[in-house]
Amino acid sequence: MTHPSWQPWQGNGTPQSWQGSGSPAPQRWQGAGVPQPWAGQGSPSMLASHADRERAVDVLRAGFGEGRLEQAEFEKRVGRAYAARTVGELALLVADLPQGPVPHPAPVTSVPGTFLPARPQTNGKAVGSAVCGALCLLTFGLAGVPAVVLGHAARAEIRRTGEAGDALALTGLVIGWLSTVGWAILLTAMIVAAAASA
Repeated sequence: MTHPSWQPWQGNGTPQSWQGSGSPAPQRWQGAGVPQPWAGQGSPSMLASHADRERAVDVLRAGFGEGRLEQAEFEKRVGRAYAARTVGELALLVADLPQGPVPHPAPVTSVPGTFLPARPQTNGKAVGSAVCGALCLLTFGLAGVPAVVLGHAARAEIRRTGEAGDALALTGLVIGWLSTVGWAILLTAMIVAAAASA
């Protein structure tokens, strides 16, 4: 004899659920949060396969391992998962759990200086060229020749070794050449003036 509140078949191919008086009491595993999507295929009334049950148990194990379930509740849900007949029953068992372990962000740690990429060393001749270029103003341009010589040598070494200091070498070269050209013009003018007065 069929219970008056049980309607096993409605003619649309979907078995109907229990329709007793009042809404059924919510199960403990049906949390108040939004249920996560179930990974099984088909409608909730589809019969569950062994693979569906194992996937549900994997989700339960992950939730238990993360401390979301107590031992007794975990064992109870696992038992219900293996006894479940449909995909819908399995979905209710894992509706309040994430579908697998939740990844934890790795702590950000500073890299020790030993493992940082080494900065290229500044070429010594480039530094010397820049210093000689700066001394041109104090030596009335006499340091221009060393600035030019060191600047050219430094740039050649930098291209070969990949060292830093190209800007310093270029600065010494520019100041050195200006100073050298200035002295050359001055000396030429003095020679021309001396020849003209003779």
